[in-house]
Amino acid sequence: MGWTGKHTLLIHKKSGSFFVLGELFTSLDLPFDEPATSHCGSCSACIDICPTQAIVEPYMLDARRCIAYLTIEYKGIIAEELRAGIGNRIFGCDDCQLICPWNSFAKTASIPDFNPRHGLDNISLLDIWQWDGATFLANTEGSPIRRTGYQSFKRNIAIGLGNAPYSKEIVDQLNKGKSLHDEIVNVHIDWAIEQQLNQL
Repeated sequence: MGWTGKHTLLIHKKSGSFFVLGELFTSLDLPFDEPATSHCGSCSACIDICPTQAIVEPYMLDARRCIAYLTIEYKGIIAEELRAGIGNRIFGCDDCQLICPWNSFAKTASIPDFNPRHGLDNISLLDIWQWDGATFLANTEGSPIRRTGYQSFKRNIAIGLGNAPYSKEIVDQLNKGKSLHDEIVNVHIDWAIEQQLNQL
């Protein structure tokens, strides 16, 4: 099918790493194909671009540092030393895939469910920050974004706002949000406010 890239993802020569794996069970006798050989060569683009240095060496990922894991799967307090690297990413990252030369061969999926949705492309972090739980559910209907959960989503936005250029409105809205969220989110709100004020 492909080879494991230095970012630890499967790479196919014609599709890069942007594809979904499926499985088919059959009783038919099918011929075996030859295992794919690696074609990463001396390229280290995925390692070099990772904002949190999660690819600790070729073919080894420390998921505890990976933005995709932290912003989607992890529900706790994100380590302070990783927050600046997260930047304004509130759901996943994919920098290691976007930079991979093999993904220049990737094609848009023919099945609409696998294609990006652009409904939230032009909304600001501050606008999303003001969503309540019901608005979050309404605006993420049918989207994988919902998987992160409302509180973790707000935690991620707080980090993004902390990394944004200083704005009094951001500080005011973050302060207003402190009474609306759990302790995990509030830890990140406090950090975000501090980051904003440090820019003065």
